[in-house]
Amino acid sequence: MVLDMSSRSILDDVDPFIGTEPMDVPVPQGLASAWFFPKPMIGNTHPGATRPMGMVSACAYTGGYPTGYGRWGKCLQGLPPELHPEKTCIGFTHFQQSGVGAIRKYYNYARVVPGTKELGGLEAIDEPRRLIDEFARPGYYRCRLEGTGIQVELTVTSRGTVHRYTFSEACTALIMIDMSNGGIDIEDGQTVPQKANLEINSTNAAQGEVVLEGVPLHTAVNLRYYEEEPRVSLWRGSTELAEADELSIQHIRPSNYEPFGVMFETPVTAGHQLELQMGFSWRSSRKARRHLPSRRFESERDTTSEHWEKRLSMIATEGGSSSQDKVFRTALYRSMIKPCEAHNESPFWPWDGPFYFDMCTMWDLYKTQLPLMMTLSTEFGRDFVNCLMDIFEAEGNFPIGYRMARGFDRFDHQASALAHVTIADAFTRDIDGIDWEHAMTLMTRDITRGAAGEIFFQKKLVHPLTHTLDLAYGCYCTARIAEKLGDQKLFSRMSEYAELWKSAFNRETGLLENSTFYEGGKWNYSFRLFHDMPARIELSGGAEAFLTQLDAFFGFGSEAAPIVGCDPTPEELERGYALNRFEGLCNEPDMEVPYAYCYVGRHDRTCDVIREGLKLFTPSPGGMVGNDDSGAMTSWYVWSSIGLFPVAGQDLFVVGSPIFTKTVMNLSGGAFTIRASETTDRNRYVVAASINGKPLHTPFLHWKDLQGSTLELEMADTPTGWGSKISRSLSGHAGPNVAVSYTHLTLPTKA
Repeated sequence: MVLDMSSRSILDDVDPFIGTEPMDVPVPQGLASAWFFPKPMIGNTHPGATRPMGMVSACAYTGGYPTGYGRWGKCLQGLPPELHPEKTCIGFTHFQQSGVGAIRKYYNYARVVPGTKELGGLEAIDEPRRLIDEFARPGYYRCRLEGTGIQVELTVTSRGTVHRYTFSEACTALIMIDMSNGGIDIEDGQTVPQKANLEINSTNAAQGEVVLEGVPLHTAVNLRYYEEEPRVSLWRGSTELAEADELSIQHIRPSNYEPFGVMFETPVTAGHQLELQMGFSWRSSRKARRHLPSRRFESERDTTSEHWEKRLSMIATEGGSSSQDKVFRTALYRSMIKPCEAHNESPFWPWDGPFYFDMCTMWDLYKTQLPLMMTLSTEFGRDFVNCLMDIFEAEGNFPIGYRMARGFDRFDHQASALAHVTIADAFTRDIDGIDWEHAMTLMTRDITRGAAGEIFFQKKLVHPLTHTLDLAYGCYCTARIAEKLGDQKLFSRMSEYAELWKSAFNRETGLLENSTFYEGGKWNYSFRLFHDMPARIELSGGAEAFLTQLDAFFGFGSEAAPIVGCDPTPEELERGYALNRFEGLCNEPDMEVPYAYCYVGRHDRTCDVIREGLKLFTPSPGGMVGNDDSGAMTSWYVWSSIGLFPVAGQDLFVVGSPIFTKTVMNLSGGAFTIRASETTDRNRYVVAASINGKPLHTPFLHWKDLQGSTLELEMADTPTGWGSKISRSLSGHAGPNVAVSYTHLTLPTKA
């Protein structure tokens, strides 16, 4: 079928430009004004063409940080500095990051530059052209290049891309492909390939292998729908190699590096459209040729649109405003871009099987994005866990972050044992197709053999203290699987070490001991959702004391926090960090903490924090307050806006405060429906609830509760104490086979 681009579609509620510009949301008011926003106030997203978890993306290349799109430079705090005065483009690249922060792998491979002989040809390949008339929707990107008369359209397939160029006047068209391109336009942001082999196949086709970041990228290109047979040539530097059919460059170094690539030349008349088809593979040029798109641009675009329609329809909502619908649908779209699926394409091991890359990083994804994808698709959960196990088999450990590049992944100072949490998520969902005995063996080997793990098991404490928390939680996740599989010895051992999270806390303050903390302080990490929340609450001195600390952390009744600008001074940052406040959803370390109130019977406080946080997301290019981090933050928005939040690694979901009157999640065990009567910004408090017609008195659900069920929530503008009497057994908190009563944590209701 041909997609009618003028007809209304679910894709029209997605705006891929959200997050591409610095924050322009109103200055936080009310409770949110007390939060501290230290991280870059920009989503770092791009509007390029993608497929759901597709291997390939395609977008205009400006050299901007960190995706290659936009006009902003590198930034770790505050607002980003201007890199270019205008949004200019020097081609169109493939393989972009999505919403990341301080990474060191920037991709942007295979730069394609449409031009004309009249405009200078190879001599003008790096001439910036202003982007005008940009338009994007899922799977499709379009723009015009000022001063060229060329309109560019991009779409993607599962392993390739199609470019379409429309020429406004007769000319000698040139399609120049820089096969050496990689990285972005900041200091130390460029990628220099290690070696390359290119060859011409025919007058309209070529292929090549280029090793970038230690990984071979095989690319096949095919120019189609020309009026006269094109001429194809290889080039290096700014020189056309007119007589060469092959180009082999070995041992490329920064000292001898020159750009190189392929060029097509063909005359066109006014209004003519050329299509460039590209296929990619990490394994061979033969597979890259096989991945060349086989149909016209419209057909491939429509197929990709259908893929997005299907994925984005997995959660349907009603009752939101047009702005809320756009932000929600865009957030769901962002949550489905990464990690990239490239089954049977791993360059790191020879066997076929599921393969994912761009887990950038697990530290961001494991709390929100991976549980969301696993909830919506048990097939994804199966394949992702099996991929993690293959990574272990090939490399000797589970990843913390995993990108398409060789070399040390510098996120190991952030966290440990995050794969254990994700594997436990799959286990709690009863996902088939996983060798759980083998998974348990690998989990045990990984947690005990890593550098941080060795110290943890020897000394029962490791700094940074986040490692202690993560490793203890990893032991808990391993213990759950061991218990279910009947390995009592391993269960007992892992359960013992799972309790060592307590050693990281100061019993006088109820907070973590002093340590070095990455992207935050001890307050940001002190209130995470543990597997033994009653013990955690008692460490703070009981429910009242824990509540007092949470209120201070979120700034209830406190003064406004300072707002840092572009390039904040150390003094500004120090004053902000000294407040020990919530990071306002501009960063991930404390994004689950709003739900900690539910463990001391103050669901109303969770509602207040969540609703104020959701307001920070707006339907504009500057509508994000921080890095999206590959869908981690937008997944938080998806969960929180529908009124549900997963406790990663546990069979537990926390009821929140939905902004939609109705949400339907299409799950493998049957649709899960959430109905919230009369929900508004004022009517944010749950005052009564039922699940399948039976009264629900606590804000906690389990995986089985979601299957083919309906959650009814009655909303009002004044809390009534719903959720204050938490008396049901939550065995996942205190460890396997331990029933916990929360009645002693009940607090008086506060309006």
